[in-house]
Amino acid sequence: TLHFQVHDMRHSFDEKYDAIFNLFTSFGYFENDDDHLKTLIAIKESLTEYGFGVIDFMNVNNVVANLVPEETKTVDNIDFHIKRYHIDGYIYKEIDFDDDGQKFHFTEKVRAFTLQDFQELMTEAGIYLLDIFGDYKLKKFHKTDSERLIMIFK
Repeated sequence: TLHFQVHDMRHSFDEKYDAIFNLFTSFGYFENDDDHLKTLIAIKESLTEYGFGVIDFMNVNNVVANLVPEETKTVDNIDFHIKRYHIDGYIYKEIDFDDDGQKFHFTEKVRAFTLQDFQELMTEAGIYLLDIFGDYKLKKFHKTDSERLIMIFK
């Protein structure tokens, strides 16, 4: 009975929900930091009185400490050349490959939000952070060791 909608997450829904999930580091891609705040406010405004939000984000401290600067992965006889770097508060991933004589280049850029950054944004948005976890098994969050930063809030 799931229903999916395409929706700009910076805007509130007309309807209220018991839960809203933002998963797999689907946050932090806006160029303008105000849009990140607008997103949190929209989530809050779209929750029922007893509803909660969940943001699953990478643990930036762990990602930066373990960043693999360059690697090549081969899939279906195509070599994907991947570069990763952290600069000016963003984590970048550049992917280059050739397919049928055509060159392709893609860049992914995500804001390197830490727990403290999220806490500041949530305070500004009037959000109460209920709990924090470090992985999908809901283990305690450790700033340096956890793979994920999973936040439950209202």
